[in-house]
Amino acid sequence: MQTPLTAGSGVSSGARAPFLSRQRIVAGPGFNRWLVPPAALAIHLCIGMAYGFSVFWLPLSQAVGITAPVSCGAQSGFFHELFAADCDWKVSTLGWIYTLFFVMLGSSAAIWGQWLEHAGPRKAGVVSALCWGGGMLVSALGIHLHQFWLMLLGSGVIGGIGLGLGYISPVSTLIKWFPDRRGMATGMAIMGFGGGAMIGSPLATLLMQHFADAHGVGVKQTFVVMALVYLLFMLGGALGYRVPPPGWTPRGWSAPVEGSPRKALTTYGHVHVRGIWGIPQFWLVWVVLCMNVSAGIGVLGIASPMLQEVFGGSLIGSPQPFNLLDEGSLKLLAAAAAGFTALLSLFNIGGRFVWASISDGLGRKLTYAVFFVLGALLYASIPSIAGTGNKLLFVAAFCIIVSMYGGGFATVPAYLADLFGTQMVGAIHGRLLTAWATAGIVGPVVVNYMRDYQLSLGTPRDQVYNQTMYILVCFLVVGFICNLLVRPVDRRHFMDAEALATEERPVREAAAQLPPPAEDTAVRGSGDGLLLALAWLAVGLPLAWGVYRTLQSVSRFLS
Repeated sequence: MQTPLTAGSGVSSGARAPFLSRQRIVAGPGFNRWLVPPAALAIHLCIGMAYGFSVFWLPLSQAVGITAPVSCGAQSGFFHELFAADCDWKVSTLGWIYTLFFVMLGSSAAIWGQWLEHAGPRKAGVVSALCWGGGMLVSALGIHLHQFWLMLLGSGVIGGIGLGLGYISPVSTLIKWFPDRRGMATGMAIMGFGGGAMIGSPLATLLMQHFADAHGVGVKQTFVVMALVYLLFMLGGALGYRVPPPGWTPRGWSAPVEGSPRKALTTYGHVHVRGIWGIPQFWLVWVVLCMNVSAGIGVLGIASPMLQEVFGGSLIGSPQPFNLLDEGSLKLLAAAAAGFTALLSLFNIGGRFVWASISDGLGRKLTYAVFFVLGALLYASIPSIAGTGNKLLFVAAFCIIVSMYGGGFATVPAYLADLFGTQMVGAIHGRLLTAWATAGIVGPVVVNYMRDYQLSLGTPRDQVYNQTMYILVCFLVVGFICNLLVRPVDRRHFMDAEALATEERPVREAAAQLPPPAEDTAVRGSGDGLLLALAWLAVGLPLAWGVYRTLQSVSRFLS
């Protein structure tokens, strides 16, 4: 084990190392590892706005008509809307951007994950920033010209690539900086992805209200402003990344060595991403994530309409069921449901940090077992809770379910590091995110089609979700079985010493050029306190504002 250096600003392996290269950001003496999480948060809080893009759908659906949508005609289809400049897009058409986000997230993370490991997080973060911000600018041009294909290209494809690279860019780095708290470290960053919409949605609403006038709905200008803000913020985060020298460990912690006591499933070796497709444990964890996300994303998509249809007018002090409410009451009901959705977003965010941190003590396998067992019990109980009309229990069950949905995302990078080692965990995580892309289709399709089927049978609206809950329980049972089957990876899959040395060589050579640390720096590692405070304020203040705005909506729902 090497002396536990504290990483610092880092210098390149010679002046010729490119500014964005991994060699250039190898950490040197005097830098605090707690500066890395806010850099990751800066990127995740920006790309997390992908969850909040629906705030643009209604304004964009009347971008031509301004006050009311201009129909493209009953005979027009999706391909006509791609190029039509004289009529408004339907909300269902605009939703394809949301679908593309998560398809591109999974595919781009899988395709370029190995490149990221070699290029380093700074270069990946910069590319992510250019794609995410640049994609929004292309979309702004699409709105100006009223060409939907440009919006799909800009936000859906280019922005989706930025989304995938930005999502996985900090994973490997954080796990290497926090080998003693893997779950907590990745939970902090991925919490930001859940919180991005909590900041971006109210900001976008304020900007659209500011820019809207008799000639436009204000979305184009909002896209431009947010693209520039996101670009600046993400570049700051990308430039703040540092990687530790090979063999670095935090003060007071020793890496496990073969023959020493270790936590279950924690490996001593490192698997190369090239061989990951052939390892059974990878596919077991793939199914584990896919089932957890399919159930969670499915229930998230119906949480608001389910609340309205199950409880009807009782949410707004009326005895009428949902199907007998007038238009004014339905608007009040929708406003109440918006507060419920805001409450779920808080639990989604909090669950990412809390459950991932808990997994550091419980272990990843046991944490996922809790997700599946507790989740199955809660899903199965929702029809009964709804039948009793107990709103408090209904809301509490959904909040816990959504916290475990978020927790599954934040815990899985640490699960992968435990199984496959830390050397290529970012690339392996990228491959695993194809499970998310799959779940993004499976979950909503199953839930929506089951709802429509139940309605076609004449099932009362307050009961149309009962069968769906039991189907989601089956998803969780499959996930539980696969999680139960996960065993330590056979050592034949690990890289040998020569292959590992080849992967580490660029960073090791750069680390060799660093000056030796002073004795007090090696022990203390305090870093620059002012810089640390400013870094956390930069991400903490927007997050606090988003929480405040969300709590305002929640208070209206609970009052």
